[in-house]
Amino acid sequence: MFQQKQSSSWISSHWWKVTGSLLVLYSIILGLLGEVPVLPILHESVRNLYFHVTMWFGMLAIFSISLYHSIMYLSNTNIKNDIGAEKFANTGILFGTLGIITGSLWARFTWGAWWVNDPKLNGAAISILIYFAYVVLRNSMDEEQKRAKVAAVYNIFAYVLMLVFVMVYPRLNQVDSLHPGNGGNPGFSSYDLDENMRIVFYPAVLGWILIGIWISKLAVRAEVVVYNQLNISTENNIDKNEEIL
Repeated sequence: MFQQKQSSSWISSHWWKVTGSLLVLYSIILGLLGEVPVLPILHESVRNLYFHVTMWFGMLAIFSISLYHSIMYLSNTNIKNDIGAEKFANTGILFGTLGIITGSLWARFTWGAWWVNDPKLNGAAISILIYFAYVVLRNSMDEEQKRAKVAAVYNIFAYVLMLVFVMVYPRLNQVDSLHPGNGGNPGFSSYDLDENMRIVFYPAVLGWILIGIWISKLAVRAEVVVYNQLNISTENNIDKNEEIL
């Protein structure tokens, strides 16, 4: 009976980690070996859709969770929310950097250059720099409460600017963009995402989001351990078993 309860508890706590890992593994295997449409210019490089675009979806989801923790910190001043905002932002930066790298590789093979003057590319780069500034801002202040409050407010503005640069501005019809779905170009249509690709792409998006959450939660737990060790003689210890999204 005890073993059954223990097994049930493990499944309820870790099912999403297993799901994320399996979905990513599934998308990598089929992304490299599965059937893709024969398209002019893109050719086999269309497979990068499974790796490049999913990074941006993952980044948006992870930054959204970071934003949530910043808002929660301003609401209740729970230091674990500040830690959550920082660690999820760091993971979002990782995903965004991977998105830029995979996009640069894709641009080299489709547009003939590692980087072009495209509003989507420039907006993505600016957004990542804004979040790098968030990291620098946090490291520039030593006082815990002041750092947490200032970083939380900055994170809210950073998120809004990221949405403007990545999601809003490139989609304006007046803006000339090479990216599908931007500058008036159709995106995620039957041309660049057929049925065979959809059954790989959407699971890949979900899988990478779950992996991003897992990475962030591990970083939060590690930071909580360090925080408690530094505050071992005070009453400011954080419950390491307290759940955080």
